Amino acid sequence: MLYEFCAENFERVPEAIAAGAKRIELCDNLAVGGTTPSAGVLSAAVNYSHGHGARVMCMIRPRGGDFSVSESELRMMEIDMGIAAGAGADGLVFGCLKRRSGGWALDQMTLGALVTAAACSAEEAGRDPFDLTFHMAFDALEPEAQFDAIDTLAECNVSRILTHGGAAGTPIEENLEHLAQLIEYADSRLIILPGGGISYKNRDIVAKALGVSELHGTKIVPLER
Repeated sequence: MLYEFCAENFERVPEAIAAGAKRIELCDNLAVGGTTPSAGVLSAAVNYSHGHGARVMCMIRPRGGDFSVSESELRMMEIDMGIAAGAGADGLVFGCLKRRSGGWALDQMTLGALVTAAACSAEEAGRDPFDLTFHMAFDALEPEAQFDAIDTLAECNVSRILTHGGAAGTPIEENLEHLAQLIEYADSRLIILPGGGISYKNRDIVAKALGVSELHGTKIVPLER
């Protein structure tokens, strides 16, 4: 089982790795769902994690709020991808949606631009391609639209989708049925990474119910506080 610890800055990264986390999702501003960490924080986290057998996924998100991406924000995200590549981050975490009548849809044009930028940033840094995660923006899609989104994200070589399987704040146990449907539909084309409301106390129950090998959370490993 791989436990991905969601870290706000560097402070708790060493403790999380010592407690069993093998991958760090690094961000800032968890109160708004996470934004891009500073270059200094990213460098420190990568250096420490790589020295202790863990990988780092860097959040690429210029602000809190919704998941629409303007042209200027796209440029910011592309620049931040280059910084992440230079710092040695193993992967990137991002999302992009566009408004439609009654809700949200996957922004395929921006998705393509971000995937291309990620590949170019890795190539320019002379390193292996990034591991790509589409973050919990996925949960803003209507449930029936999520299956088409899986098709698109798989075609774009996104590695995984981080999802709570339902509305934010709902108990993870209420979302297991939908998560199982997403996992079955993805059919190994990409990884469905359950997160939100999963802790070291219930992680084994969730893993057994879903048959997954990766779990995500801010409390996914036991910490002192």
